Amino acid sequence: MNEIIVAVTGASGAAYAVRLLNFLAERGIRTHVVITEAGAVVLEKELDVRLDLRVPDLGRWIGEPSRVTYHHYSNIGASIASGTCAAEAMVIVPCSMNTLGAIASGLARNLIERAAAVMMKEGRPLILVPRETPLSAIHLQNMTRLAEAGACVLPPMPGFYHRPRTLEDMIDFVVGKILNRLRIDNDLVAFDAD
Repeated sequence: MNEIIVAVTGASGAAYAVRLLNFLAERGIRTHVVITEAGAVVLEKELDVRLDLRVPDLGRWIGEPSRVTYHHYSNIGASIASGTCAAEAMVIVPCSMNTLGAIASGLARNLIERAAAVMMKEGRPLILVPRETPLSAIHLQNMTRLAEAGACVLPPMPGFYHRPRTLEDMIDFVVGKILNRLRIDNDLVAFDAD
């Protein structure tokens, strides 16, 4: 993968987005970033990352931001809103149930929803990382609709068989699953030989 869209919405799990963005930046993968207002609130509450969504300072929380392009979530005229965009995949992490439901319903009210619709119509990978519990029947129906339409619903459910020792190990497990789905080589999940 050479170019990916990463969207951050208002669900808990901002650490997954930050770890993914840093990994992609370290690998030199061109990344388009879109953050909703609610996503910015979660970044601040969970990670003390404060953003002005008009002109965010991505360098403060993405280690190598030189290959990162930021798009305001209301800019539906951005390059990623078109099938001619070179982005090969999109990850929405964390993905709020509001965003998931809108995409499942075919809505395109903002840039994230529009870019997701483009990924689906172009047959490109769309990965949604919803963080909610418990799940209602409506949540499950929306996830089923998206899976049937070709999207990957990848809830952040860390495993324990690799014997995580830190919170970062648990975050890396989920981010490793996202990267595996994108077919990007990684060694984020280390298995103990003991």
